[in-house]
Amino acid sequence: MIWWHAVLIALAGVWAGMINTVVGSGTLVTFPVLVAFGYPPVTATTSNAIGLAPGTISGAIGYRHELRGQLRRLLTLGPASLVGAVGGTVLLLSLPHDAFETVVPVLVGLAVVLVIIQPRVSSWVLARRESRERRTGTEAGNGKGTAVLLVTAVFLVGIYGGYFTAAQGVMLMAFMGMLLDEPIQRLNGIKNVLAAVVNVVAGTVYAFVAPISWPVVGLLAGGSIVGGALGAVIGRRLPPTALRMVIVVIGLAAIVQLVLRQL
Repeated sequence: MIWWHAVLIALAGVWAGMINTVVGSGTLVTFPVLVAFGYPPVTATTSNAIGLAPGTISGAIGYRHELRGQLRRLLTLGPASLVGAVGGTVLLLSLPHDAFETVVPVLVGLAVVLVIIQPRVSSWVLARRESRERRTGTEAGNGKGTAVLLVTAVFLVGIYGGYFTAAQGVMLMAFMGMLLDEPIQRLNGIKNVLAAVVNVVAGTVYAFVAPISWPVVGLLAGGSIVGGALGAVIGRRLPPTALRMVIVVIGLAAIVQLVLRQL
């Protein structure tokens, strides 16, 4: 590995760890970097899953104060993420690599769209919740049907995250924002824990049965731990707009690069 490749991969790991903690979609930073340096898309994805897992853990720890009183909810949603992640890894490992290389530009595009529309989704959810509360005169509750819907959504996002991790955090925030009556920072804490579950499960499976670049894993792991800790500290202060713009630009560049690889 060329030394400046190693430096850029480590820096991408720091940036991705911070973005994953604050917004989500850090894979849209590291994945294009690895592909640009010549790593096959499947290897880039599996190495990402392992390398960014420590960063998601450090980010979740950084949000431990927002997680107080959420143990029962995490014990309900965590297994859904775990089982979904296993299903996603099975899909990645069982489907032909050509199929992954064909679908991954679509997945990156979906991730970019989710990053773009996340603020509008959040605003819509907040307005809808406030309108419901005004009509009923009470705070909106979370019934049994809502709980089942949320567990199902978390399970499906887990499958997606086990197959391709980009924007799973954005998906989780969107679903939880629509279905849970919690402040955004508490939702972010829950999101970090669930994303950590998916990354750890997927990374553990990939470590034994998938093509991995261990030097890349080491660089991403070190960088993402630092980034995750930084993201937890400054996440409440940074406007997400700047981070979102960077993600969108890098994601679009990744789509172009992946499409050109197939021509």
